[in-house]
Amino acid sequence: MTFSDASVPNAPIDSSAVSLVVGASGGVGEALVAALQARGETVWTWSRTGDSPVDITDEASVSAAAALLQAQLLADGRTLRRVLVATGVLHGQTADGQPMVPERSWRDMRPEALMQQFRTNALGPMLLLKHLLPLLPKREPSWVACLSARVGSVGDNRLGGWYSYRAAKAALNQLVHTAAIELARSHPQACCVVLHPGTVDTPLSRPFAKAGLQVRPPAVAAQELLAVLDALSPAQTGLFFDHHGQPVPW
Repeated sequence: MTFSDASVPNAPIDSSAVSLVVGASGGVGEALVAALQARGETVWTWSRTGDSPVDITDEASVSAAAALLQAQLLADGRTLRRVLVATGVLHGQTADGQPMVPERSWRDMRPEALMQQFRTNALGPMLLLKHLLPLLPKREPSWVACLSARVGSVGDNRLGGWYSYRAAKAALNQLVHTAAIELARSHPQACCVVLHPGTVDTPLSRPFAKAGLQVRPPAVAAQELLAVLDALSPAQTGLFFDHHGQPVPW
């Protein structure tokens, strides 16, 4: 876990507030950290790398990191105001070392790839919600956002393909939606949502950025995502928005 306070002169209105960015070593995550710090906010980060790596697919790792975070919040007299989950995988390798790429057809489906997608894109964020949502202030505003993808929308699926990634992101959307319903009962001022960042120039999407798509730098995507999140209230909790603030069908 890394703790870093912004060094810019404009301090946040609530100097005790902390934003946690999970997946801070990735392209969008790193840009979110920089954008928040540029606003004068205090940002703490979790990632797979660094002095205290956090493996979001390992509950023991998440639980230990959350306990440390809770202790640090209490010691510093701070409040966890915002949680941004910028983790995810689209391609790479499965646990058994086989290539993992988006499937063009059901003929390309492999159980190992499907389980790897669910483990990283659905199970990991859900473990984060399980251990981080209880740390939010119960009677003060807070925001939680998990980055998903438009291809995880069942209603917006017109092209087919990408079975494992689509299914894992659809599962993530359902998990966040369900968690938001439960969170609203104990934290009425919280807003917990799913955000689609669009196509961003990162290693995750770069191999699949087709001509004609609006590919934006991570810094631009981060500003857009924060602008959307800033405009949301508890009335929008549990919903799915794109980087323009427009609702995305489930």
